[in-house]
Amino acid sequence: MNEPAEGWDYPSPFIVNLTVKPEHIDDFQHTNNVVYLSFMAKTAWDHSKALGLDFEIYRKLGKGMVVRRHEMDYFAPSFEGEALRMGTWITGNDGRLRLRRRFQLINEKGATLLRGLSDFVCINIESGRAVRMPPEFVSTYALTADEPADRPAPK
Repeated sequence: MNEPAEGWDYPSPFIVNLTVKPEHIDDFQHTNNVVYLSFMAKTAWDHSKALGLDFEIYRKLGKGMVVRRHEMDYFAPSFEGEALRMGTWITGNDGRLRLRRRFQLINEKGATLLRGLSDFVCINIESGRAVRMPPEFVSTYALTADEPADRPAPK
């Protein structure tokens, strides 16, 4: 596997460029933590669409990936007008129900502002119940980075 570049934790992230807008700023005069969560959600969905899995495909398959859990570690603030880059990688996919994405947010200087992860579960869209991933999800949501901690437990 290639070595990470530009300060990224893993090689070859899917990157979304973001700009901190005035409405993102809280009373502490930096980006509110809820905004970072929305940045993660946008990045995950943009990556999914880039892979060819948009909501129309989800609807046709009758299945979708929904968030089960988020985790975020904050290291430094960002400020109005600042240009940011959010990278994501798929680091876990058990081929059955669960998928994990990791995220890293960096500023123009390459400093890491946030690291996060989101755990997803496959559901039947109509019932909302957890179901086995269709083959399209297993193959399309293939791992894009190796994180030993995110490997499925042996059967």
